[in-house]
Amino acid sequence: MGGGTDSRTPGMPQVRRARVAVAAVFAVHGAVTGNFATRIPWIQERLDISAGQLGLALAFPAIGASVAMPLAGRISHRFGARAALRGLLALWCAWLVMPPLAPGLSWLCGALFLSGASAGMSDVAMNALGVEIETRLGRPIMSGLHGMWSVGALTGSAAGTVAAHADADARLHLGVAAAVLTVLGAVACHWVLDLRSAPEEHPPPRFTLPPRSALIIGAVGFCAVFAEGASLDWSAVYLRDVMGSSPGVAAACTTAFSCTMAGARLIGDAAVARFGSVRTVRTGGVLATLGGLLLVTASGPALAIAGFGLIGLGIAVVVPLAFAAAGRSGAAPSQAIAGVATITYTSGLIAPAAMGSIADMTSLTVSFCLVTVLTLGLVAGAGVLRTPPTDPTLQPGPSSRATLP
Repeated sequence: MGGGTDSRTPGMPQVRRARVAVAAVFAVHGAVTGNFATRIPWIQERLDISAGQLGLALAFPAIGASVAMPLAGRISHRFGARAALRGLLALWCAWLVMPPLAPGLSWLCGALFLSGASAGMSDVAMNALGVEIETRLGRPIMSGLHGMWSVGALTGSAAGTVAAHADADARLHLGVAAAVLTVLGAVACHWVLDLRSAPEEHPPPRFTLPPRSALIIGAVGFCAVFAEGASLDWSAVYLRDVMGSSPGVAAACTTAFSCTMAGARLIGDAAVARFGSVRTVRTGGVLATLGGLLLVTASGPALAIAGFGLIGLGIAVVVPLAFAAAGRSGAAPSQAIAGVATITYTSGLIAPAAMGSIADMTSLTVSFCLVTVLTLGLVAGAGVLRTPPTDPTLQPGPSSRATLP
């Protein structure tokens, strides 16, 4: 994604418009997750499955994503970035109708496998476009894009919460959400950059292991996503069981953590522009580590909530910067981003189970000691997220031509 010029190369106004479009795509992608998450209890009750069976089913999105994400580069090469993203995002949005219609556990597992595949491939495609736009603009935007994903997830969660409190049938709610989000996603995709490979360029392999650079960058992302997944899934339990908080305070802690993450990502680009990726992540790692220490030594709910807030603040920009670093690591951008995404998805899969296993053997406080150690790893590993300075005059070369809508 760089080099010469093309008669159809977009100017800066079109690139700025493409940035807004990709931000909208991120929000739509997050809204699908938010809507679905709120109706999981309804689906569990309808299918009459145990917590263990539900946990098994919820492992399938990560499996589907890990299998399918390496294919995203091949799809983008074959159809072009815009058409690939439009199709993959439409699949992800339309998937919402499947879980509430599943007649049994095996069908639910299959539906969730497809969810991971469509979510993961569209995730790779939109992050690759985000990295390209960031390169053209010459300033960081990836943290803000991921912040828009969080905004979308919170918006979707709010819509799902309203539907659940109204006792709406999830088949109706998620069907309407799927239709609305599919339309919004298609409109947003119309304005993204249409990167196309040159006819003489060899297509990427259908399936390949991530490049070594992506594995190293992904290790840093692993630490951040583990801390995020652990905090999201276990913060309410920690407040209730360890701090003795009421259910309302415990639930508010999780919401506060999510809001902290979203807010930090929305302002993260300014911090990266001023201090650089390495210093920003290193400072974030220090804040997250202090938050973990505050959490495991807290004597009351207020200090524990403050600890979770510092963790969220400290890890917020790591994953966006990991994707940005992967996209400029020298490997094929889609392949490198797919590698990092696969590792982070795996971390999100491992975190809840690992936290529960450690808590069963010792205590939940000891589980969060592990989170604290991993956040300290961000301080040590921040250097791998260093990226070369972006050049706003850089235009697509013969291997990546961009055309206007």
